[in-house]
Amino acid sequence: MDENAWLAVEALPGMGAHRIAALARRRLDWPLGWLAALPGPAASVLRLWLDHPAKSPLQARIDATRRWREGGADRHVLHPGHPAWPALLDELPDPPPVLWALGDLAALQGPSLAVVGTRRPTAEGAGNARGFAGELSRRGWCVVSGMALGVDALAQTAALDEGGATVAVLGSGVDVIYPARHRTLYERLAHAPRALILAEHPPGTQAHPAFFPRRNRIVTGLSLGTLVIEATEKSGTLVSARLALEQGRELFAVPGSIHNVQATGCLSLLKSGATLARHVDDIIAELGHWAPAFLPTAPSTSSPTAPDGEPDDAPPGLLGALTSTPTPIDLLVQRTGLSVAECQRELLMLELDGAVAQQAGGWVRRH
Repeated sequence: MDENAWLAVEALPGMGAHRIAALARRRLDWPLGWLAALPGPAASVLRLWLDHPAKSPLQARIDATRRWREGGADRHVLHPGHPAWPALLDELPDPPPVLWALGDLAALQGPSLAVVGTRRPTAEGAGNARGFAGELSRRGWCVVSGMALGVDALAQTAALDEGGATVAVLGSGVDVIYPARHRTLYERLAHAPRALILAEHPPGTQAHPAFFPRRNRIVTGLSLGTLVIEATEKSGTLVSARLALEQGRELFAVPGSIHNVQATGCLSLLKSGATLARHVDDIIAELGHWAPAFLPTAPSTSSPTAPDGEPDDAPPGLLGALTSTPTPIDLLVQRTGLSVAECQRELLMLELDGAVAQQAGGWVRRH
């Protein structure tokens, strides 16, 4: 199926992401297999578009998307089969059939973590949102969130400040700024390298309360795990936490004071089995073994050299994988073939010997 076919299917009446995904998994022939499997009203609308596109309302929507996309090289329409389509979304029971995208598609190429939380964080929560997102960015992870007030915006701003990758998923059309006060953040996301805005609704669609829970499934679905910074026990953030668990993704929560109402949701998640996140290393320890699948493979050379071009006589093993440039533990796992736990044990011994040190962004060799 090409782009027009997906746009047509996405707009069929009486269908939704779940029903479309169920049909897509059957790998039906296009269009006859779809026409045979669709409910009567949807099949009639699709048949009209196939036979007489000029008479079909589906064509008007397709033409509107084409005009929008032609407005700039940073505008994209993603669908299953597109080279930049995020494979993790295919694991959802109800992936969006189409995503409208604004910005740099390179943001989708690395390992991602959703960072979510309350719209009214405490000073400590705000600091944690900036700290975790900034460190994740320095370690090569993409921060995914919803550009909402509070933790979302703080995390994505921190990722942008670090020059890292970040993806914002909107509960509106990709060209609608919501909340309006985040115009500056929106403009940064739209134009910064490795930053991207996504929406499952066509351009021009205004934000609606019903769209945000649906938006959250994409935020968590794009990510290997979800980190909850602060949330009350009745926070909408806990919807994202539930979605992450239903999607089979790792769930992390930052602990807080028992006297802080904004920490009650995180404490409940921890009591229910979420992984405690004191710092980024706790997240990497759980997810680091998945990250190499999303990291680009370094090109091979005819004469082997150590990382960063250091001479071939570098020390063997883990020490040889380190240089004077900080290297995150997930990249060390990829370079050495060791497990995360083995890396951590060897790094501890090397640190005690004074051979390595931990700095912002990873580990370095001292001599």
